[in-house]
Amino acid sequence: MELKLKDILKNRAGAVVTLWHAKENAILVKRQDLFEITTDKATFDVECPVDGVLKKIYKKAGDKVTSEDTLAEIIVK
Repeated sequence: MELKLKDILKNRAGAVVTLWHAKENAILVKRQDLFEITTDKATFDVECPVDGVLKKIYKKAGDKVTSEDTLAEIIVK
């Protein structure tokens, strides 16, 4: 599954990925903190939406992202 920020960044022009709490190939549990983003209003953690494995990170810490960008790919278990 492709991880995007559509629901989080509905009314924002974009955000910056601050840090990742998981590395590629990490086993993920639904609702664990996955990464941190900073918008024009706040900095907050984004939870993993599913159980799975973090296959690939496309947007690294420091990268600007929009709601349509794919941040990572997760293999759903």
